[in-house]
Amino acid sequence: MSNQSRMDLENRYGAENYLPLPVVLDRGEGAWLWDVEGNKYLDMMSAYSAVSHGHGHPRLLKVLNDQAAKLAIVSRAFHAEPLGPFLEKLCEISGMDRALPMNTGAEAVETAIKAARRWGYRVKGIAKDKAEIIVADGNFHGRTTTIVGFSSEDEYKADFGPFTPGFVSVPFGDIDAMRAAITPNTAAVMVEPMQGEAGIIEPTAGWLKDLRALCTEQNVLLILDEIQTGLGRTGKMFAHDHECITPDGLILGKALGGGLIPVSAFLSREDVMAQFGPGSHGSTFGGNPLGAAVGLEALNVLLDEKLTERSARLGQMLKQAMQDMGSPLIIDVRGKGLWIGVEIDPNFCEARAVCERLMTRGILSKETHDTVVRLAPPLVIEEADLKWAIEEFRAVIAELEDELLPKKAAR
Repeated sequence: MSNQSRMDLENRYGAENYLPLPVVLDRGEGAWLWDVEGNKYLDMMSAYSAVSHGHGHPRLLKVLNDQAAKLAIVSRAFHAEPLGPFLEKLCEISGMDRALPMNTGAEAVETAIKAARRWGYRVKGIAKDKAEIIVADGNFHGRTTTIVGFSSEDEYKADFGPFTPGFVSVPFGDIDAMRAAITPNTAAVMVEPMQGEAGIIEPTAGWLKDLRALCTEQNVLLILDEIQTGLGRTGKMFAHDHECITPDGLILGKALGGGLIPVSAFLSREDVMAQFGPGSHGSTFGGNPLGAAVGLEALNVLLDEKLTERSARLGQMLKQAMQDMGSPLIIDVRGKGLWIGVEIDPNFCEARAVCERLMTRGILSKETHDTVVRLAPPLVIEEADLKWAIEEFRAVIAELEDELLPKKAAR
């Protein structure tokens, strides 16, 4: 079957909640993908950072197959051998006291919300059902009805209400607005250290450090959602490491599953995690032996292969190359590590047009918010392949300039 026939089949029976590029992928290896017609593409997307280790990493495949053949799912009604070592490694690299494993990023965010509220009532002494969590405009923390309820994107929540109360949103990166929003009912501040779906948005240097100090001063939990930014993506193990702070709670996912299986976790300090007891929270699949084994190996590979350092080095090269293009079509270049957003001037074209042309040249990326091309390859990408992608991007921009910019007057 061709790309088109398979897309037709999917469109016939699937809900139209995505607008993918017109390609049907069949297999992957490292930073490369192939479609059903045998065409080869460089992955500059990494499944929104879920494939940081590359496609089909041999060490991860071995652990996946060995553990699946041995024991995959038993639920948390029993202990399972791989879980303890996985949780220990998570706490070791994060500096947190305890970890609560789940499956998807949204589940981990919901876990963080529960933890913050219980801590607010039982430790801080907030009156029953009055706890508030402060979030940031432009946030993206998942797709549950609770989470989209505090999104500032109308598209994410249109006709999904009524929504859960107890959330206050302030401008991202504005420490004065954050300070003004804190009340005696504030249990936590939950933000992304860098915003992904908003278009790879970086706050002003020092904001996160100031936010850490403010939360400590006001006895408010600082919870960081590092589902996309964590585990080496920005050139540090965690994005908050760029400002040398430690949060009170940390949300991880995506790359934690090694690109093979959904694995997520909420990590926090002892007094926060102590508010959970038997029956208070759980998941049939959360912390399953298969996910724990793969998650542990994903962390080991990240460390053994120095993928964080690789992200920092190659990311600097990628960002500089994008900035050096100096095209009037490019408004801004943002990001850290191998997580770069190139903002396209909508007066000329949408970012999707850039992504579609890149696809014809063998590069897969995706637009966000119509104006930003996301460049986030697997951290294992070879330098030569990244340089090739940069040249292809340059060629696409040059093509669009020729077509869209006013022609110079004839001499």
